[in-house]
Amino acid sequence: MEHTQSVQSKSPGNPGNPGNGQGKHEQVERAAEGAHETVDKMADATHKAADAIGEKGAQLQDLQEEWMENAREYINKNPVTSVGIAIAGGFLLSRLLSGR
Repeated sequence: MEHTQSVQSKSPGNPGNPGNGQGKHEQVERAAEGAHETVDKMADATHKAADAIGEKGAQLQDLQEEWMENAREYINKNPVTSVGIAIAGGFLLSRLLSGR
């Protein structure tokens, strides 16, 4: 029985070994710090990406408004041509969607 006690006290995973518990605690702390740093970096990258997407979205919104204004101006200046374009576009679209 004495032999098993001496083996258990020397085993690395034994919680009764005071020198070993602290080393594992430090390893866990370092791993946790590394994980926190990684999560922080990922969150920062995500925020930057969201900001970039928000800026691109605003640019697309401005571009859409500009195109709509240009289309309105064209329609006001060329009403007959605009109706002809709309009829031709509708005809082509119906042919494409009908599957014939």
